Amino acid sequence: MIRSITQQKPMEEIERLLEGMGRVFIMGCGTCVTLTHTGGIPEVEAMRGALSEKGKVVTGTTVVPVACDNLTREILKDIQSGIKQSDALLIMTCAFGVQTIAHQIGKLVIPALNTMFIGKETAFGEFNEVCTQCGTCIIGETGGICPVTACHKGLVNGPCGGTNNGKCEIDSNKDCAWTAIYNRLKALGRIDSMRKYQKPRNHLGEPNPGKFRIPTV
Repeated sequence: MIRSITQQKPMEEIERLLEGMGRVFIMGCGTCVTLTHTGGIPEVEAMRGALSEKGKVVTGTTVVPVACDNLTREILKDIQSGIKQSDALLIMTCAFGVQTIAHQIGKLVIPALNTMFIGKETAFGEFNEVCTQCGTCIIGETGGICPVTACHKGLVNGPCGGTNNGKCEIDSNKDCAWTAIYNRLKALGRIDSMRKYQKPRNHLGEPNPGKFRIPTV
């Protein structure tokens, strides 16, 4: 079982990511973020209040059982009304959940949390990495696709010079991450996001080994 440890982004960053988005649908998750008190029912309701105070119209909220499960697609069908009325979805889940939802719905998704590290893993089989748990999540500006993991070089400011017909120069069988990001942002009408310079990555976003303690009330 995987437990992703998250922290809420500063409200200033969330407000910046939601700039120009007047109508927002908020989504949390019933597993990891509920356990860490960063995206369960109380936190989603608190975010609804905070955004409403900032003048945003919250078109709906939900806490799905498991955001990173592909079955979430069926749950999204049941809440289409509120989602369709929104300009963007504010996702209070780990990056796995944000990316899962981004692949299942044609809406801009904005992460409200930074994914710090995996707290526990006991699994058997084969896994594909989709998040390095770097603690400096930028997928709100890359269409829900993580360039740090999807790009062999971890580039955060666009493709390298070796991209060839949408393929990676290191692995010609692999799609170029930044080509995928460009196509996603183009479909969403958000190409301007690619023009924003990303600061050098903080490779020490969370010291190893990771530690997290739920604040006592």
